[in-house]
Amino acid sequence: MTTELYRLTATEVLTKVKAGEVSIEDYASSLLKRIEARDDAVQAWAYLDPAYVIEQAKALDAIPESERGPLHGVAIAVKDVIFTKDMPTQFNSPVYTNNAPKVDAGSIMVLRQAGALILGKTTTTEFAATTVGPKTRNPHDSERTPGGSSSGSGAAVGDFQAPVGLGTQTGGSTIRPGSYNGIYAFKPTWNAITREGQKIYSLILDTLGLYARSVDDLELLADTFMVFDDVPAPKNFSVKGAKFAILKTMVWPNAGPGTSTAMDKATSLLRERGAEVEEIAFPDHLNDLPAWHATVLASEGRTAFLPEYAVAKDKISKQLVGHVENSDKISRKAQLEAFDKISAARPVVDDILGKYDAVITPSVPDEAPLGIATTGNASFCLIWTALHTPVVNVPGFKGDNGMPIGLSLVAPRYHDRRLLAVSKKVGEVFEKEGGWKSSV
Repeated sequence: MTTELYRLTATEVLTKVKAGEVSIEDYASSLLKRIEARDDAVQAWAYLDPAYVIEQAKALDAIPESERGPLHGVAIAVKDVIFTKDMPTQFNSPVYTNNAPKVDAGSIMVLRQAGALILGKTTTTEFAATTVGPKTRNPHDSERTPGGSSSGSGAAVGDFQAPVGLGTQTGGSTIRPGSYNGIYAFKPTWNAITREGQKIYSLILDTLGLYARSVDDLELLADTFMVFDDVPAPKNFSVKGAKFAILKTMVWPNAGPGTSTAMDKATSLLRERGAEVEEIAFPDHLNDLPAWHATVLASEGRTAFLPEYAVAKDKISKQLVGHVENSDKISRKAQLEAFDKISAARPVVDDILGKYDAVITPSVPDEAPLGIATTGNASFCLIWTALHTPVVNVPGFKGDNGMPIGLSLVAPRYHDRRLLAVSKKVGEVFEKEGGWKSSV
């Protein structure tokens, strides 16, 4: 039994631990054996100390049942841009090699207090800000990227090396790896989860994201982070009678055959189960959303990377140097216009999204591309990051090469829990009938 414990979801682990069927030490040992067996192929970890993992597990086993938290023993993979007081935080940058601040990020403080086992730090692109891939490979095909910038967290969860993981998103850094690795990914409403103690690229865009292999696990984490809607999510949502919209967005020309097929199949599957599905479009005045996002990103980067530029300009990428030096020649007037136009767009889009149980839109152009030098195209994600809406990548479909493709479900801001409830039922359909199954 121990050798298969690594395949459990977080919710399943909690059930077994509460029933006294499994110790945290045995569970942690199973995960470590899985990591050891698969690390050469996947390389998801920037830092992992097996002895310390077991030490944490033993300490958790020693806690009396009456004092255990809601995540007691759940192992969590943490993206290496999030501070952990007992592990290095290196941002995949030579500027911070062996950097070990003795403080936890706000998210880690919450997770530890809930009883989570912090498994290790996962790979990221440089400062979670570039598209140059780290060493990590897609668990379903080691010749392909796992996506980025949350490369290691997505790959670790997709490869059963951790049940859940933390990522971040400024463009598409949570949702895209979710699609490429065949798992659920949740980008909540902007700032619904604390960002204190993580490297910031853009205050206006950065969002802490979550990975899991089930929506139940995402809901478990949402409970822990107190992500709640004004109106409680439906307990018995049904696809039958539900109302969905298909929104291809202004970047649809980027879509490849895999995503195009997935969108068509999703529409058919939902209609077959009694849902109403219609196709909608953004109003024309929002067609420049991608350009506004790019302006905000570059403008915020001027501030974010000035410290590293000041002390080690020669050790950071040319892209980040360009942000600081404003190589795109973005005026403050253009910066303000982009900020203000995106702000004005948010309530407009909330109103559009609010007419449906969820809006379905591409997560990625297609399956994960070959090569690990770059992390893929984020064009379908960045719109929603700018709009601050919650997004869930739902897996289930596949591309021409048999690799996973997910689709995004989107809802208005602060409708996170309703979106998760809808995603759970939609996910049951997509996973059963979409055509892709994990073989790892």
